[in-house]
Amino acid sequence: MADPIGTAGSGENVTGEAEPGGRKECDVLIIGGGPGGYVCGIRAGQLGLRVIVVDGQPLGGTCLNVGCIPSKAVIHAAGEYEMVKAMASTPLMGISVDNPSVDLAATRAWKDSIVARLNHGVGALLNRVGAEVLVGWATLIDGKTARVHLIDPGGGEAGSAESGGGEAGSAESGGGPDTVTVSAEHVVIATGSVPVELPNLPFGGDVLSSTEALDLDEVPERLAVVGGGYIGMELGLAMAKFGSQVTVVEALDRVLATYDKRLTTPVTRTLPSLGGTVLTKTKALAMTSDGLLVEGPDGQQTVPADKVLVTVGRRPQTAGWGLENVALTMDGPFLAVDNRCRTSMRDVWAVGDVTGEPMLAHRAMKQGEVVAEAIAGMPSAFDAVAIPAIVFTDPEIVTVGLAPDEAARQAEALGTRVVEGRFSLAANGRTMTIEPTEPPDHKPGSAVDAGFVRVVARADNHLVLGIQAVGSDVAELSAAFGLAIETGARLEDIAGTIHAHPTIGEGLAEASMAALGHAIHG
Repeated sequence: MADPIGTAGSGENVTGEAEPGGRKECDVLIIGGGPGGYVCGIRAGQLGLRVIVVDGQPLGGTCLNVGCIPSKAVIHAAGEYEMVKAMASTPLMGISVDNPSVDLAATRAWKDSIVARLNHGVGALLNRVGAEVLVGWATLIDGKTARVHLIDPGGGEAGSAESGGGEAGSAESGGGPDTVTVSAEHVVIATGSVPVELPNLPFGGDVLSSTEALDLDEVPERLAVVGGGYIGMELGLAMAKFGSQVTVVEALDRVLATYDKRLTTPVTRTLPSLGGTVLTKTKALAMTSDGLLVEGPDGQQTVPADKVLVTVGRRPQTAGWGLENVALTMDGPFLAVDNRCRTSMRDVWAVGDVTGEPMLAHRAMKQGEVVAEAIAGMPSAFDAVAIPAIVFTDPEIVTVGLAPDEAARQAEALGTRVVEGRFSLAANGRTMTIEPTEPPDHKPGSAVDAGFVRVVARADNHLVLGIQAVGSDVAELSAAFGLAIETGARLEDIAGTIHAHPTIGEGLAEASMAALGHAIHG
């Protein structure tokens, strides 16, 4: 096998001599440098394959640049500010402060510095394995060839990791792109997804997608959030903590409708406690000079809003990269793939959001690993038993595996039933030490007053089918939850494992013991 392209070890992205009208050859051409694409590139490089990654935006894709990472930075900053504000009115933990304020432009700069460090890190990792990065937009000519329009914004060197701009998959660029033709033995499509735009609320001006919401320099006095899914609730709560008057408009009968109500109940208490409002069974109609016109059970009304954040979902990015030039089978709006992420065309692979739900970065990363190993001849397949899902609201929600009702249906089909154990985090010492105030409508002993951990298992053999939690910092339990289900753990395995004290993770052991009928602290 030929040596990888480029020189490793400099800590910067490897860039080839992409002359106008030139040609390049590689083993693996990856279209898209997001979590699925760059992980595929790193793993393929480790396995000795010649790799070219093409993206017109900074490496890391939506997740690193305008999604997972920056949103969590903003959410964390909002939570810190909320606590400081509380200390200004009532001392907490013996701490009091005077006149706290927030400079959202400075918060944005801090957030951007984190993104920049991670961009550089991804480039260094690709460089280390000899992968080449072309900054530009790729268009497939056929299943083995792509034309890449290199972009050079700001006079920088074409191929620099600092270049960017344009929507993923678009061939638009400033200053006249150079064109390079790339021939590859294998093509990996990792083009990701983009926010869904409502025809009656097109993005622009005061109508924001999550991307623009994360780049605000000032806290809007009044914010309407259209869509009560995880993105809308995460960002809506963050803005409410910064001091915005937030109204969430949801067409369904409750927010976070894909999660069971017992998990979402603690979350639904938070926004009203911050002065916000949730309107369910309500549709957004149009932006007016006074705010957002909506229609609900009681007719039409105008929600006061200076900005409107639309978070009604994401759609796969299937335009702009030459799908029309290759005969790929579709699965609805997504590219159809098998358990090795192969498309219907030989040696054309796809990973990440473009292949379907769940649209999660960690799913894309694992798919990227699988594809690289499959191309290298390894017997790899994407066969995850469960994929963790997290909502970074206040409190946080984490779910892995089957929800109780799903587990019950599966168990019934197998001639058995389920057992469920639940442990209230109100009895967890570590939770108390990081929650200086009681939640709204506190009811001592309630299973939802400070959140809970829940384990669902088969009754006949105690195989764990699903684990869920809601509470402060429970997102960090996702790895333990996933490991338990992926390895086929029984209730006795979890209950018999010594969990460090004091930690929130003790709740997992307690919930398992509860399912076995002998909870210690529950």
